[in-house]
Amino acid sequence: MLWLPTAMTPRTPTSEVLEALLTNPLEGRATLAWMMDRLGDRSFGVVLLLLAILGLLPGVSPVVAVLLLVPAVQMIRGNHRPVFPRSVADRAFETRKLERLIRRVVPVLRWLERFIQPRWGTPFQATKRVVGGVIIVLAIGLLTPVPLSNVPIALMIGLIAFAYLEEDGVLLCAALAVTFIMLAAAAVVAWETLGAMGLARSML
Repeated sequence: MLWLPTAMTPRTPTSEVLEALLTNPLEGRATLAWMMDRLGDRSFGVVLLLLAILGLLPGVSPVVAVLLLVPAVQMIRGNHRPVFPRSVADRAFETRKLERLIRRVVPVLRWLERFIQPRWGTPFQATKRVVGGVIIVLAIGLLTPVPLSNVPIALMIGLIAFAYLEEDGVLLCAALAVTFIMLAAAAVVAWETLGAMGLARSML
């Protein structure tokens, strides 16, 4: 059984973890490898959350979908943290851009943290693998060429990532259930659409 209650330990809120990235910047520039080292066991969740935010933007969802596959596959494999190609991990970027993004995200996270907190602990490795598998399915959904279809998918990825980060088993279970319902509905619509197309062809 996946969802098992475990003893809860004090956990630093994600908003504080992100704010800690702004301390002692590397002379105005940082790398993805440096950020992953600073985030530790939060690195998977933070990467998924940031990519989900990018996935809300129009026109970039196919790129986000491909990027999501990297951490998702590694979560299924049980990696401790995301591993990117050295050419990507060692590429420096301005900490100003990172700071600007964190300053915008942190207030929202703080508000959410008033309601989302560690509850109903789940087995860490098993949960990581389940989340990774669901993210792969959702990432494939981001490739669907339907206007605005990226918005609900990106929102679900962000919700799953945040529940995973905060170790909120109740929210994570609810988010996964909604995801399965959403995917089932999409499958029914696709099946009916294909059936209608087949019927239309037979009438020609």
